[in-house]
Amino acid sequence: MMDGAPLPESSVPGSWARIDAWLYANAPADHALLRPPADPEAVEAAQAEMGMRFPPDLLASLACHDGMEGWRSAFPGRPPAPVDKIVEHWHLCNDIYEDLRLDDEDVLDEDEEPWWHPSWIPWAVFDGDSDVIDMRPGPGQGRLGNAEHDDRANFLNGWPSLGAYLAEVADVLENGGRVGGFLAPRVDSEGRLHWERAL
Repeated sequence: MMDGAPLPESSVPGSWARIDAWLYANAPADHALLRPPADPEAVEAAQAEMGMRFPPDLLASLACHDGMEGWRSAFPGRPPAPVDKIVEHWHLCNDIYEDLRLDDEDVLDEDEEPWWHPSWIPWAVFDGDSDVIDMRPGPGQGRLGNAEHDDRANFLNGWPSLGAYLAEVADVLENGGRVGGFLAPRVDSEGRLHWERAL
């Protein structure tokens, strides 16, 4: 905001409180995998190492939980990554990106995305792929997308912000419905949450 006006308060802590409460009551096995808040010094160090400031929603999310343990995800996507994994995956993708860029310049059509960009933050990671926050300047800054290791990135079916995504997840868990229009929650007999395609 301009002229020193305060930034609007993030909705992320409220969404996380709702998600936490629902998981604790309905999917305790997944709730147990949520990590405690990230160390603020580790978050500052990560931003310095990556050379970019994290958006307020990501900072607020890391202040609630430093990702999840293991591969399980209580979310309709990849599991939120701890801050050290965010940095690790960002470095890995940047190294590959630089090697490929030196070997062969990628020519994109107007509506195509590259498979990776250094201004993306991989906030959720699994098996070489990530859900990213786009920090490139412009009207799309802060939006969510998918960055696959063997395909071009895609922002067409993403959310305008991490806060919007977490709010939708919380709404669907509490009230029913489908995240993204087609993923519905189901808890199995072991107290684990699954997201299944539903028409």
